[in-house]
Amino acid sequence: MPWQQPKATEEDPEALQRVQAILNNPSYRRADNDIDFLAQDGVRGVRLQIDYLKPELLLEEHNIHQTIVVFGSTRICEPAAALRKVDTLRASLAADANNMELQRRLVIAERIHAKSHYYDVAREFGRLVGSANHGARKHHTAIITGGGPGMMEAANRGAFDVGAKSVGLNISLPHEQYPNPYVTPELCFSFHYFALRKLHFLLRAKALVAFPGGYGTFDELFEVLTLVQTRKIKPIPVVLVGEAYWRRAVDIDFLVDEGVIDAEDRDLFWFAETAQEIWDGILHWHDASGEPLHREP
Repeated sequence: MPWQQPKATEEDPEALQRVQAILNNPSYRRADNDIDFLAQDGVRGVRLQIDYLKPELLLEEHNIHQTIVVFGSTRICEPAAALRKVDTLRASLAADANNMELQRRLVIAERIHAKSHYYDVAREFGRLVGSANHGARKHHTAIITGGGPGMMEAANRGAFDVGAKSVGLNISLPHEQYPNPYVTPELCFSFHYFALRKLHFLLRAKALVAFPGGYGTFDELFEVLTLVQTRKIKPIPVVLVGEAYWRRAVDIDFLVDEGVIDAEDRDLFWFAETAQEIWDGILHWHDASGEPLHREP
């Protein structure tokens, strides 16, 4: 066909050079293959759509229709790892007893070790959820986390232990990071926009379980509480694991006394300590609401 060959040099000696200049110009790149074009501010709307659509299609493909969101600190590791860090710092401090920075780091490491039992709780909770209706075709309930280490790793790991699918919603950040190794590979996503990631956390959520954590955990927790409080979403169970931690981290009674929230807002969540207590509470909440979590596939 005529269009399958460039204009002959016999007709125009400079034609081939001109065609090559066109082919090399960014404007000639197909739009869906043009990374520079897709990164422009004016194409943000398209990027938002893509950030939403890729996980949506894959979650549907894998029959993930109900999820339980688990959040918590990325810094609370499994007990053995936490203890190794304590031992290492103690050894360093023994050789440099007056090092104030080592002393500070040791105190923090000891506090992390004291909370590291929550890793085991989160892992056991992942096992319970993964075992509950593993294999269901239509109403499979999956653990969904931020895909990172710490508490999120533990929950994904528990599902992995029993051969169940679990989801990880990671986010691209300026510094290098890795997803935890226990997320189902086909269900681990990397988001550009926090907003779209938050949307996917809640689209299928049947509960939120928050372990001790920092800014990221607080962000997700209070967003859900606000959405429920303002009736922007239907109520879901919200479980705070580790009552002693949460009561010190957030003084809800103070907020009530100050009049900035209502007394009934204290009922938007409850505390739990063990994996079985968390799971039983979620199941009871859904039974009482008339929408049992487990239905026939």
